[in-house]
Amino acid sequence: MNAITARIAPIAASIAFAVAAVAPCAQAGALSLPDFSDLVEQDGPAVVNIEAIHEGRKARSQRAEAGGEDQIPDLFKRFFGEQGMPMPMPRPDEGTAIGSGFLISADGKILTNHHVVDGADRVIVHLADHREFTAKVVGSDPTSDIALLKVQATGLPYLKLADAKTLKPGQWVVAIGSPFGLDHSVTAGIVSGIGRSSLDRTQQYVPFIQTDVPINRGNSGGPLLNTKGEVVGINSQIFSNSGGYMGVSFAIPIETAMNAVAQLETTGKVRRGLLGVRVQEVTSQIASAMGLSRSGGALVASVEPGSAAARAGVHTGDLITAFNGVPLDSSADLPPLVGSLPPGSHAKVQVSRNGRLIELPVVLDNLADASAVAKLIPTVEREHAAGSAQKLGLAVEDIDGSARKALKLESGQGVVVTRVLDDVARRSGVQPGDVILRVGNHDVGNVAAFAAASAQVREGDTVMLLVRRNEQTQFLALGPVEKG
Repeated sequence: MNAITARIAPIAASIAFAVAAVAPCAQAGALSLPDFSDLVEQDGPAVVNIEAIHEGRKARSQRAEAGGEDQIPDLFKRFFGEQGMPMPMPRPDEGTAIGSGFLISADGKILTNHHVVDGADRVIVHLADHREFTAKVVGSDPTSDIALLKVQATGLPYLKLADAKTLKPGQWVVAIGSPFGLDHSVTAGIVSGIGRSSLDRTQQYVPFIQTDVPINRGNSGGPLLNTKGEVVGINSQIFSNSGGYMGVSFAIPIETAMNAVAQLETTGKVRRGLLGVRVQEVTSQIASAMGLSRSGGALVASVEPGSAAARAGVHTGDLITAFNGVPLDSSADLPPLVGSLPPGSHAKVQVSRNGRLIELPVVLDNLADASAVAKLIPTVEREHAAGSAQKLGLAVEDIDGSARKALKLESGQGVVVTRVLDDVARRSGVQPGDVILRVGNHDVGNVAAFAAASAQVREGDTVMLLVRRNEQTQFLALGPVEKG
């Protein structure tokens, strides 16, 4: 019996030690979960419900012009919600959009989303204490999706603003709003990412905060709060296949919103600087073709003629590595940095060109006065006779006068791809109808120039092609080139 006890004792001791070690951890884990009740009690009164009323035929025509909700892409929807289910049904001659907002001053200034109040004939604000006000839209900016409202009242509760730049992935955040008209609903989660670019190309100037906070229609315009109860962002968008919450939501950083507010208060509109370049991501394949040690930065695919970038000496093919001293990890970092500055601002653009770093001074244009997005360029629709096969696995043809005019190309600029002949070229993304403007560092204006540039590409190399497709000009990396 003593022998058995002696053999069991160490095992029992080790089990007891393990239990003792686990128990405090479990208790510590339970105690570490946050309780947001004090935060909600403190901040809840400053969160408001917003009704945006579109009266009569105007509302119906707006919905008809928009094509109805069925035509909004399922992948990416704003979620202001039309006629949330718990809300009273509007009269037949009215349409009502619901959303959220929050007070930022005791004298009645309210922040919400542009898309909540866009086109509304009347905006009604409901406070937590059941008071109701008709709000004035001081100004609204679709590019940042920010609207500033004002109600005639004093002594109102309002929220403190945080510095969203201190946010880190993994930090707790809380949303308060009115999903489906359920006033002052509270949800919580963590920051999933920062500096995210939107799939909505009109909002490229907003470095979104991504969270996993459950957000639904009616939450639009409501505050995203840190654990101190300070506003770090404004809930704006969701990423969804169904239009409902699926684990990915986006908020506008509060400093981006307040930059817009400062201009809306003084002029009623927001003006942004414009550099005048089209940029794209630098993939690992493109980085290899350019002789770069790593991907990153913003590759200049085209420079708008006469733009701030053109005047500063930025060239197509330059890699923008920093703007005003701020390094660029990706091409999506550039637009928010440029857009945060007013037109006429002096800035510095750092570019990598042929292995050399160059700093170029630039004076920004006005985004509102310039064509930030090129007009649609028709594709080559007619069939072209197949050209001779080239070393790069592409058959190309010269572009005739009528097609050149339709494509808005200058004389001696580009060749059109008629066929993609091998898998290497297909994998690069080149398609029939693309116009190739450059092979490597060589501009090509006809088939002979294309053949000469192609002949200089060695087997095993990856070559950069500058390609125009419809309204976009971009670089594609083709290779490694096989023996032809």
